Amino acid sequence: MNKVTKIAIVIILIVAVVAVIILKNNEKTNSESKALGDPVENITAAKIQAAETEKPEESKVLPRLVDLGADKCIPCKMMAPILEELKKEYAEIFNVEFIDVWKNPDAGNKYGIKLIPTQIFFDSSGKELFRHEGFFGKDDILAKWKEFGFDFSKVKIADFNRLEPAAPDTRSKDQVCYMCDGDINLKTLVTVKTEKGDVRLCCPHCYFIMYSCLTEDKTDFEKKVTVKDFASGNSIPMTEAVFLAGSDKNGRPAIQAYTNTEKAGQTQKISGGNIMTLEALKQNELSHRCGFCDRACYPQDAAKVSVSGIQTWGCCSHCALGVAARTGKDIEVHEKDRLTSEPIVVKTINGSIASLEPSTAVAWFGQRQKPDGTWGSAGCFHQGFFVSADNLKKWIERNPFETGKLISIQEALANKMKLSPEQIQKACKIDECSPK
Repeated sequence: MNKVTKIAIVIILIVAVVAVIILKNNEKTNSESKALGDPVENITAAKIQAAETEKPEESKVLPRLVDLGADKCIPCKMMAPILEELKKEYAEIFNVEFIDVWKNPDAGNKYGIKLIPTQIFFDSSGKELFRHEGFFGKDDILAKWKEFGFDFSKVKIADFNRLEPAAPDTRSKDQVCYMCDGDINLKTLVTVKTEKGDVRLCCPHCYFIMYSCLTEDKTDFEKKVTVKDFASGNSIPMTEAVFLAGSDKNGRPAIQAYTNTEKAGQTQKISGGNIMTLEALKQNELSHRCGFCDRACYPQDAAKVSVSGIQTWGCCSHCALGVAARTGKDIEVHEKDRLTSEPIVVKTINGSIASLEPSTAVAWFGQRQKPDGTWGSAGCFHQGFFVSADNLKKWIERNPFETGKLISIQEALANKMKLSPEQIQKACKIDECSPK
């Protein structure tokens, strides 16, 4: 055989050997497959089973709130943070969807929108339950859902009240200011003579608060009033006194009465301040009035209220909200936490809360039980806002005589908005100046 033939025979033999080896390996594999089951089939079944196991459950169909507006319309912009809060806080209860109808005009036609913003409430089946046109506050939206039977208890504002003082008030009536319920300092005592007895006030400022609330004829009213000479402690007629108006160690206004200018001047040299006649002091004290109840107040104590670009005041947190009820306009309130002085900003629109910063802020509704057993407001000195319920509770612990309850700021606003014009007109007015 020639060389080429020999090479060909070797190649054929190699191919034959390889074929035999492959055949035997296949037979072995098939034999093992029959003993263990088809591995391909097993893998397929496993994958199918895993897929079925991992297949997500059908999404629970939730009720839906659709807000149709535009990103450039003012009330729509005010709705935006409310919608974001609802999305985060109530994600498991209802869906929130915003549609810009200026960018998607077909959506406006689809939902039959007449003006923006419009909020439409749908149940889980897609049935329309309710629609509202214009700005709609967060609490109003939640209240509307509650009307349809949806439970918001897990995110409901915490209930907190104290209807009994934490400690008995052992002070005698002579020691308690008629207006603010504060302790009376005999050096700044003001006494008003009435047919029913003496009305005692802790300082001239509380006197002017009371004076601003009187509904009777005020002609020569000051002739009924005596003040304490700060130097001697003796009582003198208010009409004969001179006054030193300055500031206390906390920067708040402070007023001292003296029998004459010389005595007032001696103190002025030490502590500063301005010496005033009664008439000048009255003008100064009555220059800042609450925009709701018209009560005299100090800017240092009052909430700032902006209404239609005009600055006014709220003698307390709740009266600040009452400016919306008195004027019928949207307002912006800047108030301070009564415990920490942290800022709280409330904006309203159409009688509802448009925005609240911080969103955790709450109100304290100071209340007192009346002789007939019903409960009523404890007065402006016993109301306040707090950045959180925890701050309110800490404040309550420090003020054992306070009674009332925690409410939302929306509820505080609603309480004012439901007042009749007659009730607003009478707000914080004293019909009779009589001792407690």
